[in-house]
Amino acid sequence: MPAPRSLAAAAALLLSLLGVAPVAQAQLFPDNEARKAIVDLRAKVEQDNERLRAQLEQHTRANADLLEQIGLLRRGLVDLNAQLEQLRGEVARLRGSDETLARDIAELQRRQLDLTQAIDERLRRFEPQKVTLDGQEFLAEAAEKRDYDAALALLRGADFAGAADAFAAFVKRWPDGGYAPSARFWLGNALYGKRDHAGAIAVLREFVAKSPNHPRAPEAMLAVANAQIETKDTRAARTTLTDLQKAYPRSEAAAAAKDRLAALR
Repeated sequence: MPAPRSLAAAAALLLSLLGVAPVAQAQLFPDNEARKAIVDLRAKVEQDNERLRAQLEQHTRANADLLEQIGLLRRGLVDLNAQLEQLRGEVARLRGSDETLARDIAELQRRQLDLTQAIDERLRRFEPQKVTLDGQEFLAEAAEKRDYDAALALLRGADFAGAADAFAAFVKRWPDGGYAPSARFWLGNALYGKRDHAGAIAVLREFVAKSPNHPRAPEAMLAVANAQIETKDTRAARTTLTDLQKAYPRSEAAAAAKDRLAALR
């Protein structure tokens, strides 16, 4: 097999025989190599373009996916904002409802308190009340106390006839109540004030007989003696005054009885 240089020499000889100048020889091989280089370069560029197109398509698909995800996120955020606004509205509504409910509850509690107080007040009008009168404590109905106070007010106003009627009605209505003894005492005084001495004596004697330990019993006996003196029944008056001193020796009425007895002699 001839060596490369021999082939080159043979080629040069052949060219010279054909009349081709050496310059043409010098240009022949470079043009072929250039064409080959250009073909290779085009192939490489085409490969690079294909690779770039593939990468671009990949990036495009990735961007499309990213844009779709961004769109989904945006729609999700819009929906979330709408839900948040709805929740804010619901919270505001519930807060308003709570405030309204709190006001309603407060109003109901106030009404309940007013109703309870009104009921208690009405019950107090009918329930027995603790009363202290003439050193004695007892329970009395509201109507009983009202009637007694009304009769006593007539007596204090010097309406003896009206007071006598009121106390007589009181004793008849409440004969065994806590006010009854005092009512009998004042009834006797009202009768004495209207100059019904016989009636006063009878009522006051009944009072002392039924309530001998009452604080006003000595006064009642002294009032009986005074009524007897008014009717000129001196003997009976002396007896009453003597009995008063014996029954209640330490009372103020007993001291007054002593003076009355001295005056009657």
